[in-house]
Amino acid sequence: MLLDPNTHNIALVVDDSPEALEFVTAALEEIGMTVLAARDGAAAIELVKRVQPDVIMMDAMMPGMDGFAACATLKTAPHATDAPIIFMTGLNDRDSIVRGLKSGGVDYITKPVELEEMIARVTVHVLNSKMMRSAREALDSFGRAVLAIDPQGRVIWGSPRAYDLLGTAGLAQTKQFSPQAPVMGWLTHSSAQPVSGTLPLEWKGLRLTYIGRSSVGEMLVRLCTASDERPHDILTKELNLTEREGEVLYWLSQGKSNRDIAEILSLSARTVNKHLETIFQKLGVENRTSAAIIADRKLSDKL
Repeated sequence: MLLDPNTHNIALVVDDSPEALEFVTAALEEIGMTVLAARDGAAAIELVKRVQPDVIMMDAMMPGMDGFAACATLKTAPHATDAPIIFMTGLNDRDSIVRGLKSGGVDYITKPVELEEMIARVTVHVLNSKMMRSAREALDSFGRAVLAIDPQGRVIWGSPRAYDLLGTAGLAQTKQFSPQAPVMGWLTHSSAQPVSGTLPLEWKGLRLTYIGRSSVGEMLVRLCTASDERPHDILTKELNLTEREGEVLYWLSQGKSNRDIAEILSLSARTVNKHLETIFQKLGVENRTSAAIIADRKLSDKL
């Protein structure tokens, strides 16, 4: 199934294991992506100088320049790339995960790679990345409400709609969030875990959603009013789903695994699977990737 039948998407896979390269390449080509391969971090950096990928799948432990160093280099000028970097590694301890995210990665997949989960996360991050590219111009044109906040809490830039929402919440003059503000605690927590593992924050009548980092390390936040329709309510109405199906589809579109969705919604994994079967049938699709694309498009139109 194509990620998007009208878009040419490029993935860069970086891994010193020929078997891993072959496995991930085949899976990404199956969903219509063009795949480039590199055997180490230095080769990946040279490739990115010539071609701008839409997503980078990075092994953490490689001879020579490892994935952490390569990621940090790819997120630092003059090599800075907007492409989301997803780590793939057998390391699943907390310190390694945090190290990967601090170096500029957006997500973390442990080996052995679970194919369905990988495709779902790649889809989410590619769609988010395309939304963030040329962000200021696009956001101004389409009225999206997004802020870029640096690690010290300074608002570096925002779309007109974002500043309007800050104004309605009595925060029109906000150019700096206090270190003690709930927003900063939430941002610190969100930026230290995969984007797919974050949850929205409701604060002063606003709903804030963490959507990742820019190529220069700014934390990007989407805003809406807390009284606006919740994302899963939009999916319920627009796609003729039950409320529970809307919730399941929303979390699926955020890159959550079935196990994650079950935990968030206090359901059994079997119940989640049953809901997904019904959702696929109602949407006329066969897999998670197709369902996630439909959900993302509906939410992009409304939020």
